[in-house]
Amino acid sequence: MNPETRTVDPGTRVVHPIEQESFRRLRARLDTSHFPPLTRAVVERVIHSAADLDYASDLVTDEGALEKAHRALHDGAPVVVDVEMVAAGITRRDTVCRLKDAVSGPGLTRSAHAIRLAYEQVGPGALWVIGCAPTALEELLTLDAAPALVIGLPVGFVGAAESKAALRESGLPAVSNVSEKGGSAVAAAALNALLYHPVPHPESHPVSDPVSHPESHPAPQAESRAGSPSKSKEKS
Repeated sequence: MNPETRTVDPGTRVVHPIEQESFRRLRARLDTSHFPPLTRAVVERVIHSAADLDYASDLVTDEGALEKAHRALHDGAPVVVDVEMVAAGITRRDTVCRLKDAVSGPGLTRSAHAIRLAYEQVGPGALWVIGCAPTALEELLTLDAAPALVIGLPVGFVGAAESKAALRESGLPAVSNVSEKGGSAVAAAALNALLYHPVPHPESHPVSDPVSHPESHPAPQAESRAGSPSKSKEKS
């Protein structure tokens, strides 16, 4: 583990009653019980961050990739973000953001240069969290980054959906979504879902984020939509 990496035991996280109530209302409107544990954690926290139930069918991920990324994250793998807004949303882990050091040039945006600088700093095996610039995600795909996970959720009408499609086509372990929406808050939320989900101890039953249900569920097919929302009216 990198000695400079700050990690926090997920079991020490205190969940505010407002967050507990928010997740209760989310689950009253959307049945997430069919998702496997880490997929469920990511889907619910992304939805919670945006109050947008459509992410349940818009997100694309893979439980096996999330399991490996979860282990890497809790073993101290570096976390790289494209913008400070993403970093601000990840409060329980130090992150690398090189945007302040980056400069634009011919055929290279400042966001893309920041990704190059970050890769030079952290090397392979990092978790990359991109929630703003499609060009940052596009640049990452040109590097031999061998990521533990790419959370690719840039937002915008120009290049966002296309860059996320390219991420899925790359075969890299990833969390992405199909539509043009995304953003710093949802990208940070996806990473936080993995941070908050505790690491199960050997010979013990898996445990969940304090706001999650502890049930385990069969995994869906790899590299598929997270699922279609099953909506029901909230009972008063």
